Amino acid sequence: MSDQPRDAHCPQAVEAQPSAPLTPSALEVGLASAPIGVFDSGAGGLTILKALRQELPGEDYIYVGDTAHCPYGLRSEAEITQLVLEIGRFLVERGVKLIVVACNAASQAALAALRATFPVPFVGVVPAVKPAARLTRKGSIGIIATNQAARSPYLQQLIADFAGEIETYAHGCSELVTLVERGELDTPTAEETVRQALRPVLSKDIDVLVLGCTHFPALRPLIERVVGPDVQVIDSGAAIARRTRSVLEASGLLKPSTRQQGQDQPGRLGTLEVWCSGDPAPFGQIASRILGYPVSVRQASQLAQIASAASRQEREG
Repeated sequence: MSDQPRDAHCPQAVEAQPSAPLTPSALEVGLASAPIGVFDSGAGGLTILKALRQELPGEDYIYVGDTAHCPYGLRSEAEITQLVLEIGRFLVERGVKLIVVACNAASQAALAALRATFPVPFVGVVPAVKPAARLTRKGSIGIIATNQAARSPYLQQLIADFAGEIETYAHGCSELVTLVERGELDTPTAEETVRQALRPVLSKDIDVLVLGCTHFPALRPLIERVVGPDVQVIDSGAAIARRTRSVLEASGLLKPSTRQQGQDQPGRLGTLEVWCSGDPAPFGQIASRILGYPVSVRQASQLAQIASAASRQEREG
């Protein structure tokens, strides 16, 4: 766990390393000007993309939402790995220089497989158990994630490693992913769903709540209203964006215009290309709402077909 962030206020433990060494001539062949790939099972990773564009506005991005198979948190690790490897191939074929796995379930299930398969750096996310344990004053923290991630051995190991003396309550809330995918971010129905979903965790008198799924920050205002002012809600986006900058800098892959501008000199916003494996029309509406500006979405039909094949293989296996 050497990649755990040291800042106690850093909301997510972020892992990143190249799966193959980059050549010293990367800048000479124009790799630094290539786009950054970002993907998630659906719209949740858009919260990470938003933070990335705030941290690295001049970079170009290609985003993929695997809406045909969302949510990943209800699927097995074997199936998630199959789906994620195809998305990785889709992005690498489009020339990305780094891929952000903006999905906790995919990071836990398939980060090692991605790094072993593709010669680009990856940044992945996992629940921020370590910083949450540092922040709590009551000695009691809650973690909400998708159903699969909430019961994963990986999460249990994180708790054992970094919160052994802390009362930790992990709870699956995959229904919140469904809210985000439907674009229900602040409706009476959404609020009632959030209240019901968080009731088991809030009954434990926690004072820190970890958002262990990248979909959940889209509901952050609603979640904060439900939990009240005495519970600190930890978001993931800023930490992932900072880590992405660090990896790009270390690899010599920052876009030339980004290097020239610096963090305090925002310049022209880079390009954004958005794909999804399902229906692009509703996804475009949700993406535009989360990002705060109009977004055009294209369908990656080959990913939808691969998803169906993976699902059949998983059932028949």
